[in-house]
Amino acid sequence: MPELPEVETVRRGVEPHVLGRQIRRVVVRDPRLRWPVPPTFEAFATGQRIEAVSRRGKYLIFQMIGGDRLIIHLGMTGRVLVLDGEPDAKKHDHVDLFLDDGRLLRYHDPRRFGAVLPWPVSEPGHVLIDALGPEPFSPAFSGDYLFEKSRGRSAPLKNFVMDGHVVVGAGNIYAAESLFRAGLKPTRKAGKVTRAEYGRLAMRIREVLTEAITQGGTTLRDFAGADGASGYFQQDLYVYGREGQPCRVCGATIKGIRLGNRASCWCPGCQH
Repeated sequence: MPELPEVETVRRGVEPHVLGRQIRRVVVRDPRLRWPVPPTFEAFATGQRIEAVSRRGKYLIFQMIGGDRLIIHLGMTGRVLVLDGEPDAKKHDHVDLFLDDGRLLRYHDPRRFGAVLPWPVSEPGHVLIDALGPEPFSPAFSGDYLFEKSRGRSAPLKNFVMDGHVVVGAGNIYAAESLFRAGLKPTRKAGKVTRAEYGRLAMRIREVLTEAITQGGTTLRDFAGADGASGYFQQDLYVYGREGQPCRVCGATIKGIRLGNRASCWCPGCQH
């Protein structure tokens, strides 16, 4: 599933091609996404001019002049492509936004777990956005914040930092790598981790996500950036997907466990 670095890579790839462009025409071929495209979407988006492209968690937000917005979520296999002209639609090309410079913004999603939704200016909040935790690069996110948020929590530490209501962006891969760099075992109870340890973890979360964004995200089977090229942060993974292999730092055998029905890997020599 594309995580924060992958979505940020897509945002940076798409933004230069759409800023200032007007949406001249909209085609919805299949509205049956995880959150269905409403029947009013074509009329809502047609004629809008794109002022900015931002990201909130894993949601892309297209800001329009006048205050309306469009939300795109990539789900598990979604891609946003910038194409020249009007190439023939392929299977799973669900939504097309035709721009005034002759280009096309296309949403492609084989598994249809994503979303393309209107967000009218008349609605100051959105149900998919409002409950999200702080961005990992915002001043609101810190070790002190994690420490206070974790008091009384018995959930495993990894599950805690993966909770999007706590902080956005620390998905399975990046949580595993951040915990490794912070030297913290993923199964520890969140409420038992010290303030100092959370300070270290917050720094490592920012560090790992920054590196992943710089390198274009993680190479996964279904992820590609806006230009169709895969990311390559995978070459720097220390624990994720390395069960049974020697730790690159201490040589201990990487162990695998399941937390919250997700595969997790950690090093018994480096993480305590």
